[in-house]
Amino acid sequence: MTFPRLRLRDEVAGLLDLPWEQPLKTWDSTGHAFRELPVGPSRHLVRFLVAGGLVYALKELPISVAETEFDALRHLEEAGLPAVRALGLAARPDRGDAILVTEYLRHSMQYRRLLMRFRPVMPAYRERLLDAMALLLVDLHRGGVYWGDCSLANTLFRRDGDRIQAYLVDAETSEIHPSLSDGQRAFDVDILVENVAFGLADLAAYQGRDIEVDASIAAAESVRSRYEAVWEELYGQPELIPGDRQAIRARLRRLNDLGFSVDLEVDPVGPAGSVRLRTSVTTRRYHANELERRTRLRTLEGQARILLNDLSEYSAWLEYYERRQVDEAEAADRWLREVYRPTQAQITGLVGPDRDLVQAYCDVLEHKWLLSEQAGFDVGLATAIESYVAEGAPAPERTGPTENVLDRLDVEADDPDWAGGGTS
Repeated sequence: MTFPRLRLRDEVAGLLDLPWEQPLKTWDSTGHAFRELPVGPSRHLVRFLVAGGLVYALKELPISVAETEFDALRHLEEAGLPAVRALGLAARPDRGDAILVTEYLRHSMQYRRLLMRFRPVMPAYRERLLDAMALLLVDLHRGGVYWGDCSLANTLFRRDGDRIQAYLVDAETSEIHPSLSDGQRAFDVDILVENVAFGLADLAAYQGRDIEVDASIAAAESVRSRYEAVWEELYGQPELIPGDRQAIRARLRRLNDLGFSVDLEVDPVGPAGSVRLRTSVTTRRYHANELERRTRLRTLEGQARILLNDLSEYSAWLEYYERRQVDEAEAADRWLREVYRPTQAQITGLVGPDRDLVQAYCDVLEHKWLLSEQAGFDVGLATAIESYVAEGAPAPERTGPTENVLDRLDVEADDPDWAGGGTS
């Protein structure tokens, strides 16, 4: 067999010795540790390889498609867009196919796992999932990426504080352009709505809830309005009454809450003195960048928003309790030493090495809020941690007593923190 044309990034150079010239299905497990993980509907063979303590997704597909996907994923990474990372490509011209290597996305879930884990909270998670899909498509379109096959099955999800972050996991049909026309964007949105409707309806039927099929289709249609609302916030140029700074501040807050850092332009446009507001935005890491600046913690955007709120509350408590002003640097340092790290140390042993510890801390804060709402007063962090630990550190991606029996059909029972970080 002819050795393939091999492209490996430096971080995976240790994979050089793999039998790239052989069909993926024939790779002998002897000497290669493969992990059986469920994947979504796939046209191609996908296997998960464990090497050097890390997990990689290997997908075998036609060479032209593989090269297109590899280049698209590299572009998405360089642009800072949410997608799995392409790490290698073994092109085999004599066979007409290739093996694409992508990074296993830790702490992620496919949509079925996310929505089936706890039925009582499914509506809330469905809403968050739809928001995540709309924001993902906005991100891609802003970066000149036409997806072409937007669907729940081609997306992975991570819990991000009290929100959900969506990641593109299949770029076989993606196209990269300097910018997208309104027609290209509209067609991509149409595909997304249709595929999300199919995915939600299929899940409802799978769970024996046929009565919810129509509701699922209606929910999918809301992705369009969610997408259009965010796009209008980003690119709309409203005319405002001079001096209406409150309207400008409100728009800034809405964009910041979505995670966007914003540069403003306010230009006079009319004889009556009206002004036009233009905004220039960056990637969705407004709170994440601020948290990293203050604490050096690297987190997802939604997690950072929650942690910054916790830091602000602690800073206010310090000033009240110590009857003095506490500067930003001192507050951040003490919060890390006296609150954040001790709390993580208390829960680390229970949640296990595969759980996202930052998300677990956010879960503790949510647990504290729920307990306080029930009690009618702030129960305090210590009480919340004790209760959270006593309940087994619950999270939708963990196996628990409320797991539906159907879940066991597509996940290993001994893998409580399953993350479907593959590529379809």
